[in-house]
Amino acid sequence: MLANNHMLDWGVAGLVDTLDTLDKEGIKHVGAGRHLREAEQPVILRAGKEARVIVFSLGSTSSGIPIEWSANEDRPGLNVIESRSDDAIRSIARKITEVQKEGDVVVVSIHWGGNWGYKIPHSQKKLAHRLVDETGVDIVHGHSSHHVKAIEVYKERLILYGCGDFLNDYEGITGYESFRGDLGLMYFADINPSTGQLLALRMIPTQVRRFRINHATAADSKWLEALLNREGKRFGTAVQRSAENFMTLVWS
Repeated sequence: MLANNHMLDWGVAGLVDTLDTLDKEGIKHVGAGRHLREAEQPVILRAGKEARVIVFSLGSTSSGIPIEWSANEDRPGLNVIESRSDDAIRSIARKITEVQKEGDVVVVSIHWGGNWGYKIPHSQKKLAHRLVDETGVDIVHGHSSHHVKAIEVYKERLILYGCGDFLNDYEGITGYESFRGDLGLMYFADINPSTGQLLALRMIPTQVRRFRINHATAADSKWLEALLNREGKRFGTAVQRSAENFMTLVWS
């Protein structure tokens, strides 16, 4: 997913070089392109013999993406929600209709919001709910926050408002220690491909240390459990932690 607030740190030349390198290595990418059509195009991933996962990538200026980084018909850039003259949700709905086949699971990945803080803005909740209501998306994958945030299950669809960082280079940066940005989760969602319904969500707590992903300790796993239960209250979600420190989502 390339629609994020660092993708053009090295300008258009850096973006195009990245796209060329990914294409050369056969690595699929989504959310950025040499023109708007490529930036909007979803990536289709195989999941077994028949099943497919269709992934869209969107960026929001609320994450710090400059509107000038938006792709257009003749300019490389990102798929930025606020840059559209029409409704981005309706555009995604049309594209899903064009590519989705029976049994496909559709994911919309969004880079939105600030780096720190647990508040879920009304605009994010409204956008996530519209994606479910108007496009039939199965998973809303939200990211930008450098720490784990709340999880919602809306109309049996999974909404991750902030997944935190799986791996980063922020170790040693001070000022935000209370958010425990070193802790993260690996998310394993079971989706009914016929209906898009969330059947189960399992999570494995992790910790970044010296640029490596490690299993989180029991104490750190317990901290994440308390966080998810506290922040999930408003959405009717909670987690149960096993003796092995694996977590399972429960929802009302």
